[in-house]
Amino acid sequence: MAATTHTVTNQVPPLVGYDVFAADRALTEAVERHIEPGLLPVAREELGTLGRSAGSAQAQEWGAQANEHPPVLRTHDRYGNRIDEVEFHPAWHRLLGHAVAAGLTDAWGRPAGHVRRAAGFLVWTQAEAGHGCPLSMTHAAVPALRTDPVLAAEWEPRLTSYVYEEGLRPASEKAGVLFGMGMTEKQGGTDVRSNTTRAEPLAGEGEYLLTGHKWFCSAPMSDGFLVLAQAPGGLSCFLVPRVLPDGTRNAFAIQRLKDKLGNKSNASSEVEFDGTWARRVGEEGRGVRTIIEMVAATRLDCVVGSAALMRQAVAQAIHHATYRSAFGGLLIDKPLMRNVLADLALESEAATVLAMRLAAAYDTDTEEERAFLRIAVPAAKYWVTKRCTPVVGEALECLGGNGYVEESGMPRLLREAPLNSIWEGSGNVQALDVLRALQREPRALDAFLREVGKARGADHRLDAAIKDLLTELADLEGIEARARRLVERMALVLQGSLLVRWAPPEVSDAFCASRLGGDWGAAFGTLPHSLDLASVVARARPVAD
Repeated sequence: MAATTHTVTNQVPPLVGYDVFAADRALTEAVERHIEPGLLPVAREELGTLGRSAGSAQAQEWGAQANEHPPVLRTHDRYGNRIDEVEFHPAWHRLLGHAVAAGLTDAWGRPAGHVRRAAGFLVWTQAEAGHGCPLSMTHAAVPALRTDPVLAAEWEPRLTSYVYEEGLRPASEKAGVLFGMGMTEKQGGTDVRSNTTRAEPLAGEGEYLLTGHKWFCSAPMSDGFLVLAQAPGGLSCFLVPRVLPDGTRNAFAIQRLKDKLGNKSNASSEVEFDGTWARRVGEEGRGVRTIIEMVAATRLDCVVGSAALMRQAVAQAIHHATYRSAFGGLLIDKPLMRNVLADLALESEAATVLAMRLAAAYDTDTEEERAFLRIAVPAAKYWVTKRCTPVVGEALECLGGNGYVEESGMPRLLREAPLNSIWEGSGNVQALDVLRALQREPRALDAFLREVGKARGADHRLDAAIKDLLTELADLEGIEARARRLVERMALVLQGSLLVRWAPPEVSDAFCASRLGGDWGAAFGTLPHSLDLASVVARARPVAD
């Protein structure tokens, strides 16, 4: 039937067919800042290629399909044999294949590898966030495996491969593999030292049989897993392959897939071990110490992933306001909407700049930078991931009722937003980890203060915030109850310092006035009206130069 009742106008074109990397000025500037000039052309080219793919209609369709058709668990074959396989929509495999081919599991062995990978992860996550889980786990397994040179020599080339091969086969027959992780159990959750999974030694060097369970096992379709279990010498780390070298399936019973709030494309599972063959990684009784580097790397990915979700949400909001008219003009020209968009853009840029600074510290890998990361990673994980949900929610509201409709893509972003604050240790865990570093590792605080001190004297509000932070750090009474407040201030001071040093004046001025100077309300869109908000919004608009 022909449409005769009205003509459709004032509709916003989809944000598609653009370079996600080139359109993000905060990110492109961070890459230029943290990568040496001789390597920049190569990095720009690879990130531009990935950015154009992420902004393509094809990648956006893959993301939608992977979430509309979530993974399905097949515990048995038609004859009743246990197979424990997870089936994914083809779009999931296309997303993973593209990501692996772009080097998103390879950071530890190439020049500026962490900055290049973090920038790529931030770009590609904007196409679809769920498949970032196996990418992150695979990338982060490398430092844990390096505690055992023999295991590292065997597995690291497969983990950092640029080839994605789906399907369960012996790892030796695959050009590239993916890893997952299993730490938490029903009775303990984050308190992994209460784990009850047993590891019984075998005759072979470093070989064990595991009996127990994992309440959360990430990416169960992976080729291998790092898990914690109680060995005779205490809690230890183990490598559990899905398929044994002779081609038989390891005992790895997937009980069910988690029905999650978001992250629908990705499989998270509960698994049971019953005579499951494993190889010890590191020394007996030092499992947490062995796996902690993997946890730290995945925590950084939580920061990067949240920065990606924020950036995509803000890009969608600004794009919508650029084309949508209301009350006699474009939304982007309305002072109140401009205030909201600028406020969101500040949060997004601060997250991006901090995430990339942390990645650069991994590349530098000096004693000073390692000390800085000891505090900066959990502080950033605490704050940036918590800011993600309110940012995405406000950005969704900028689209009005259109944003609440699934086709806009915004509901998927909102469902995904809380995840990174929970995974790899929720807010209290991060805050307490910062306290632990403050109390046990004074060099970490020294490194942190030297970093924020690099901007002293450039903005009076930042200077005052640093002074207040020092006062708070000097008062240890009731410190645990104040931990969230303290860590929040540390993260904000660090973001403010980085923006004062590296962002345009209109961005750093607005951030310091609101987040550090207190001239800010309790909701987004309450920035001082005297600031140059139009320039802040224009900088964040998703249009490449």
